[in-house]
Amino acid sequence: MKPLLLACCGLMLLAGCQSRLFRDVPADGNGQPVYPLRLHENPQRVLLTDYYPRWEGADSVTGRDGIVVTAAADDWSAFDVAAPDELRLSTLDVWRGGRSLSIVVLKGEHDPSCRMYTAGAMLKVVTVAAEQRPERIVAMWQNCRLPDDGIVSVEGAFGVIVPKDARETERSCLRIYAAGENGLYNDVLVPLSYGRIVRDPKQLNRHDPQTQVLYSLMIDRFQNGNPANDAPLNRPDVRPEVDYMGGDLKGITDKIEEGFFDDLGVTTIWISPVTQNPRDAWGQNVDPDTKFSGYHGYWPIYTTRIDDRFGTDAELRELLATAHDHGMNVILDYVANHLHIDSPVLQEHPDWTTSMYLPDGRRNLELWDEQRLTTWFDVHIPTLDLEREEVCDPMTDSALYWVANYDFDGFRHDACKHIPENYWRMLCRKMKSRFPDRQLWQIGETYGSPELIGSYVKSGMIDAQFDFNFYHTAIDVLREDAPLKRIADEVATSEAAYGSHHTMGNITGNHDKARFISLAGGALSPWEDHKQAGWHREVGVGDPVGYRKLALLQALIMTLPGVPCIYQGDEYGQPGANDPDNRHMMRFDGYDEAEQAQRELTRELIALRRGSMPLLYGDLITLHTEGNCWVFVREYMGEYVVAAFNNGASACGASCTIPAGFPLSRPMESRFGSEFGFDAETRTLTLRLEPYSFELLTALNPKTK
Repeated sequence: MKPLLLACCGLMLLAGCQSRLFRDVPADGNGQPVYPLRLHENPQRVLLTDYYPRWEGADSVTGRDGIVVTAAADDWSAFDVAAPDELRLSTLDVWRGGRSLSIVVLKGEHDPSCRMYTAGAMLKVVTVAAEQRPERIVAMWQNCRLPDDGIVSVEGAFGVIVPKDARETERSCLRIYAAGENGLYNDVLVPLSYGRIVRDPKQLNRHDPQTQVLYSLMIDRFQNGNPANDAPLNRPDVRPEVDYMGGDLKGITDKIEEGFFDDLGVTTIWISPVTQNPRDAWGQNVDPDTKFSGYHGYWPIYTTRIDDRFGTDAELRELLATAHDHGMNVILDYVANHLHIDSPVLQEHPDWTTSMYLPDGRRNLELWDEQRLTTWFDVHIPTLDLEREEVCDPMTDSALYWVANYDFDGFRHDACKHIPENYWRMLCRKMKSRFPDRQLWQIGETYGSPELIGSYVKSGMIDAQFDFNFYHTAIDVLREDAPLKRIADEVATSEAAYGSHHTMGNITGNHDKARFISLAGGALSPWEDHKQAGWHREVGVGDPVGYRKLALLQALIMTLPGVPCIYQGDEYGQPGANDPDNRHMMRFDGYDEAEQAQRELTRELIALRRGSMPLLYGDLITLHTEGNCWVFVREYMGEYVVAAFNNGASACGASCTIPAGFPLSRPMESRFGSEFGFDAETRTLTLRLEPYSFELLTALNPKTK
């Protein structure tokens, strides 16, 4: 370690005398780090606003390390990028007025054997250790590439200087990328507060995306705070299960004030759509026969009017102010894909929709993949033709209305993949241009491949999406007692697609899925019609092992990279089939012993996550995957958490080696009582896990426990 220490000392001296590096950067564009450019084609067409959404053009774009950039538009709003075959990592420089910012360029596959992690810091130097020496390193402060001579590599580790520029910014970050002979490494993220490395979670706040714990709720099915606005249809052709039940905005505010969300540990509340829905019934279910009310909010009549059955303008403002007083965000579920057929907008502009009929005469209904951008969800909710600017422009203004007139913290966007990319680009550009100083975070809903999902995750589109591929894999693996390597592989796929420190949503379930606990407990078969099951029988948990498997899922999403998201009721294990059986009125008390234990475990897991820098910003290294057992570690600045899982009906043992760069000065502590041992000389960790159980071993700074 002596050469490393000498190198770090040299870097510290260099850092001490270093002047600001980035005085000469564009006036805007460096506030939020831009997503890397992932080259899937060579050459590849790139739109500038996908990375710098407020920049409609540039003076030029130049490449480094042999990258060739060619203008595809006179104003450089579009350009083609071609990289040498052997190049895996570099940057582009975007020039305006003689000044530039950069975009990280990534090419090729990730090498799972190449992992790096923050080993610690000395003054203003971050030390990064790697299992194998990288061939190329790129370090970024925000969107500025740090000089190569500020990075010194010694014995598999290297140091990166925090620039003095960071001292003037309340929150910024270092981003570090590396590549080796066989592929890309994981990326490293280090948050900074006025240039100081953030080591304590108490320094973070609700605007730091990695700290979020989402809670998803359906307004009508959460809490009735104002019975005066109740207006169920009470029609014989609408069954009570799909009529209004009285939940409203006042009810959510009441629960915030009562401490429900604080007690659970939630940082961000995602509320279902608030827009005015029809006052009559639509749709038709057969067996049983019933129409539906618009209690869910997904059939907008007016896109800029609060549904009076949910509350008033004043009640929405009170909800937002109360949440912020409690240190919580609120994001709004927004529907852009369609309007209800009775919407005055469609009455005035009937040509604003896509065609109900295809050229071959078929009805364009529910053709989710075949006609992804034009298919209708139902005959009464026509899809908008958002590829046309005269439709897209006013509809993005309608979405913008909610952040312009209310203090929302962002959006959950419905049906993203059914909406063309030009809509997301226009909305993001407008939002970031009008509100450059607001921290507005957006997460979307897309079912599909990582390539499709990731095509929307860009600085100029939306910040994240729900990782349904991880969720569906987790359902299958946990339900079937299958090898956990399948989940580990899916996590690696997500990391390669979205980055090592992505904010993709990791869910316990949602309002369009059968309850996980009923699948895990066997009350529901994966092969039956889950909607029909909910209509025709009471769906419970089934085998009580469902609670242990739900606990495994909750522990996974609280320890993996991404943003954990709890669907209302999953914190205590609400059973149910699919819609509408997964949308019962929320219960806040009367839990049985198993439900109460599940809720307490959820609280404990959230507290562990929010109190641990490794679980928020740590780099992930798998230590063991064999059969039903998976052990991984997340490490940040010398602190680490070992997470171990057993998905089998029998106890299992695991033996693995703690990486050489991890400090051993802090003893490991078991958080859930599992047997473990550690041989410091060989760095060997052994542990035993009971059936369907997990363990978290922490080695943290006492100040952050």
